Amino acid sequence: MSDISKILNANLWDSDPELWDLIKKEKKRQVTGLEMIASENFTTMPVLQCLSSCLHNKYSEGLPGQRYYGGNEYIDEIEILAQKRSLEAYKLDPEKWGVNVQPYSGSPANFAVYTGVVEPHGRIMGLDLPDGGHLTHGFFTGNKKISATSIFFESMPYKVDPETGLIDYNKLLECARLFRPKVIVAGVSCHSRALDYKKFREICDEVGAYLFSDMAHISGLVAAGVTPSPFEYSDIVSTTTHKSLRGPRAGVIFFRKGVKSVNAKGEKIMYDFESKINQAVFPGLQGGPHNHAIAAIATSMKQASTPEFVTYAKQIVTNAKRLSDGLQSKGYKIVTGGTDLHLLLVDLRSVGLTGAKAELILEEINIACNKNTVPGDKSALNPSGIRLGTPALTTRNLKEKDIDVVVDFLDRGLKLAKEISNISGPKLADFKKVLHDNPDIQNKIAKLKDEVTKYSEQFPLPGYSEY
Repeated sequence: MSDISKILNANLWDSDPELWDLIKKEKKRQVTGLEMIASENFTTMPVLQCLSSCLHNKYSEGLPGQRYYGGNEYIDEIEILAQKRSLEAYKLDPEKWGVNVQPYSGSPANFAVYTGVVEPHGRIMGLDLPDGGHLTHGFFTGNKKISATSIFFESMPYKVDPETGLIDYNKLLECARLFRPKVIVAGVSCHSRALDYKKFREICDEVGAYLFSDMAHISGLVAAGVTPSPFEYSDIVSTTTHKSLRGPRAGVIFFRKGVKSVNAKGEKIMYDFESKINQAVFPGLQGGPHNHAIAAIATSMKQASTPEFVTYAKQIVTNAKRLSDGLQSKGYKIVTGGTDLHLLLVDLRSVGLTGAKAELILEEINIACNKNTVPGDKSALNPSGIRLGTPALTTRNLKEKDIDVVVDFLDRGLKLAKEISNISGPKLADFKKVLHDNPDIQNKIAKLKDEVTKYSEQFPLPGYSEY
């Protein structure tokens, strides 16, 4: 065999054992821990097979039938299939809705929407990041524009009621009347209640704005029909495909098309989103699409259209409600008082902990979550809460009785964090020192971690072969 053939045909574990060892360690981390980051999931074997396929090799700038390279006969068929299945997954009429499946992920998808329908320095409104919104909805601080969205467009946040944690739609309307945005974003990254899309639509109509819904977190729940759909009221809808949808890390944009209205003269007024968004994706913001990811979108959309997926999505919500109820029964405050969706936000101020300390101790015992702001927080780097989600646990077939065990692990971990904090004082650096240097604390962590690990190993990642 020639040297080039050896390189081309070598297995990773033979050609790069250092990297292979790191991959195995990550696989073990996923198997031996409880993944509770609300935006993460374990995808399926068909999706992984698409992602590691020969489709990765092909360049195909442009849309099907309008490519800038030759050799795209089958790539076109795959992208058309992904478009067709995406519309079918959400029960959309192809005469009324179009879709672009080329965005690399959710953030580029959202920026493509703004680029397509909002002029530079045009105005947008999205839920403030500390209140549960997303960076790409226009976040900035008093000293710095954090997101590219706020750099290239003028953004104004709307807020939640600090007492209830719920979106204040009356205040949103009041601010929108003054700000007059071109786009209002209905979307969240940490808000546990279903959005009132009808109310968003009424506000948009009053101020002459487009309604853009970012359903990245809930897209799997929408496809399964277990939460209200944004499509009835929205002009444009974006999503990632890897969260509750359980597909690849990619993005999709849906847009209305066809007849918008008929004027007094009987003339048809058409939606004009299709060309604007398609051109914003390419050539505006991206080059060649990731064809392996588009194929993975196609197969994940097919999976999302099955009765089994509906059962899965219902269990996600059931597990989240059980998690919320269990934590509240142990004295923890849940922002908004509960959840309608796949996630919940735990306010730790009442138990004297910060989100950073909680995240750190839970990671030490093999439970992955993320620190998160709660209403009233001033700093995203030193927040008062943690965000917990159930999609990944549900993929591993955890049910209500299993969630009760998880609640016990969380409670014991957080109580251990409180014990450490009583020794260390308020500073995170001192907390870390006690956590790592105190023998008694180390023994308690090791014992609890061992319990979590043994419990987690009872739920293998479905469909994943062992290395």
